[in-house]
Amino acid sequence: MARYITTTLPYVNADPHIGFAVELIQADILTRIWRQSGETVFFNTGTDEHGQKILQTSEKEGRDIHEYVDHFAAEFERLNGTLGISNSAFVRTTNPAHIEAAQEMWRRCHAKGDIYKKAYSGLYCVGCESFKTEKDIEDGRCMIHTHLELQEIVEENYFFRLSKYQDAILEYLDRPNVIVPEWRREEALNFVRGGLEDFSISRDVSKLTWGIPVPDDDTQVMYVWFDALTSYISTLGWPSDPAGNFETYWNEGKILQLAGKDQVRFQSVMWQAMLMSADIKNTDQVFYHGFINSGGQKMSKSLGNVISPYELVEKYGREVTRYLLLRHVHPVEDSDVTWERMDEWYTANLVNGLGNLVSRVMKLAETHLSEPVQLTPYDTRVEEPFIKLINVYEFQQAMDLVFDHITKGDEYMTTYEPYKKIKDPETEDDARTHITQLVRHIAKIAAHLESVMPETSTAILTAVRSNTKPENLFPRLPA
Repeated sequence: MARYITTTLPYVNADPHIGFAVELIQADILTRIWRQSGETVFFNTGTDEHGQKILQTSEKEGRDIHEYVDHFAAEFERLNGTLGISNSAFVRTTNPAHIEAAQEMWRRCHAKGDIYKKAYSGLYCVGCESFKTEKDIEDGRCMIHTHLELQEIVEENYFFRLSKYQDAILEYLDRPNVIVPEWRREEALNFVRGGLEDFSISRDVSKLTWGIPVPDDDTQVMYVWFDALTSYISTLGWPSDPAGNFETYWNEGKILQLAGKDQVRFQSVMWQAMLMSADIKNTDQVFYHGFINSGGQKMSKSLGNVISPYELVEKYGREVTRYLLLRHVHPVEDSDVTWERMDEWYTANLVNGLGNLVSRVMKLAETHLSEPVQLTPYDTRVEEPFIKLINVYEFQQAMDLVFDHITKGDEYMTTYEPYKKIKDPETEDDARTHITQLVRHIAKIAAHLESVMPETSTAILTAVRSNTKPENLFPRLPA
């Protein structure tokens, strides 16, 4: 099966944060599992680079807008390499091919009669890059960006007829598994049942210059969401599709989008209506993950509790960072992460757990086995329960299965004591049998880690095949 998977496109008005790193790693694990199973996968990431917030931030910092977006796009692309992300493409919404695609999306929706122009007065949140209705406002502020004052904007804009697609969106959302988790689907359904309002999809160029020009109207630029959402298909080469990627991965493949829990109305309502208007297949499924807090509070620069993914990698390394954000961050609920907790998880589960088991087993094997253990296909086969858990986004439970195997290895060592029996001529043959069994066992663990910690997996399997104790996989943290 051909599969298409995409993360959201982070807004390039700040450095990469830990929440987006989680989304990247989740998408990467899924991609690697599917590829291991023989499926063809197109994995997309990228950056969202237009809009008022970006323009204001660049002006505030006294930087040229093009230099500004180039800098942050490079930071997010670097993050992929830092985290070992196996993406197929990195789309930027300032790319000429994307600009052409966004304008084609506009033309198709306009030809359908779904875009019209009208004078409008409304409250605009720069943080969300969207107008807010009464149900989005609490105490005169946007519920998401409570620190920002809403701006009252009076101007003539183009609007998309979202209200026209209310019944079609309800029918789409009625499909099982179109949104995961289920309660997010109910959230989307309730939002749509409350009534859909047409939304603004352009800004007057005199008030916002940084955006994609509206076709045939040089007085307007596209609203950033209309532009950015189109990136999910522009990255595949739509509309011309020179390499056939759009046909293979979107039309004929299975489509999965990953997004944060605050994205439901954009990804599963607005974007789906745009696709319907343009006569393009809808997304098969959107998986919404939770947020990360620290010390019981939302991460904030003013509180000094922001954790950068680069800081994680600098302290623990790439492999450990992937492990921490997959096993110790809940897939869909909000999670609380602190440096102290991560130190504890690292020491208990990797230093004293996996690392210690591999070191003990391979030291015994290197010393007492005359040749490497010949592994069978069964020894390196990934168990079906692990794959199934990954496929339903139960990343923590999948990792718990792996660590159950580590516990079983420790228990086997304690029960049979090959390190003692090998010293007695009467029991040394039994000891070698037990050592061999333990070597096979850590090979099985390594196979399950291939998608999560690929370098660690390779290091363990290399040690097994060469019958040598590997270098210390997980050094102790300095006191």
